[in-house]
Amino acid sequence: MHRGKGMKFVGDSRIKAENKMPNVPKDYSEYPGKTEAFWPNFLLKEWMVGAVFLVGYLILTVAHPSPLERQADPTDTTYVPLPDWYFLSMYQLLKYEFASGPFNIVGALVMPGIAIGALMLVPFMDTTKERRPFKRPLPTAFMLLAFAAMFYLTWESVANHDWEKAKAQGEIREEVSFDPESEGYKIYAGASCIGCHGDAFEGGLGMPLADTGLTAEEITEIAKNGRGEMPGGTFKGTEEELHTLSEFISGLSTE
Repeated sequence: MHRGKGMKFVGDSRIKAENKMPNVPKDYSEYPGKTEAFWPNFLLKEWMVGAVFLVGYLILTVAHPSPLERQADPTDTTYVPLPDWYFLSMYQLLKYEFASGPFNIVGALVMPGIAIGALMLVPFMDTTKERRPFKRPLPTAFMLLAFAAMFYLTWESVANHDWEKAKAQGEIREEVSFDPESEGYKIYAGASCIGCHGDAFEGGLGMPLADTGLTAEEITEIAKNGRGEMPGGTFKGTEEELHTLSEFISGLSTE
């Protein structure tokens, strides 16, 4: 046996026999287009793509800032809140008879729970190493079904929502200047008007009453015969009280 052949002499077992250079990626040239080093090749590409999306998102937020509505009023029962776009599908689901009213628990917990649970179980039900979608029918079907349901419900929610009414109910308005001790406001507060037009004339089920541009005679005519969604004959007071109320409303202004 020749000296040193097949043998390596190490003075300390904690010292490596071969000193390889650390952090040097392997040579992947024999696998062109199939794989690459995580650092720096793959990670650099991920950072570049992420930076492009981040800059684009920042540009959109500057060009189209989030719309603001008037200050929230917990006493306003006429306000219909609309969730953000990613919850619109759930919002639409709760409008159907089988998922609302006495069955609200079905739309709020049961159906979403089943959907999320099914998606979480897909990796355990399909353990194949195949990556092509048509070779993995179970997860592909679940994902297509989930996407189709979310797309359809979101579309229905947007199509059926009254955007003009939503814009009016959330519009920022200047405060109306009025004398709460005036006879006109006392009649207004004691009549059924306040339930639809708000205690500060901001509107709700009915239209806002400040800066209407209507004369007292026109307001009296509307109170008697109605106009649009407002029915006639809702005021139950005397003619004198109606005249006082009409004069009061015609003088309401935000200036």
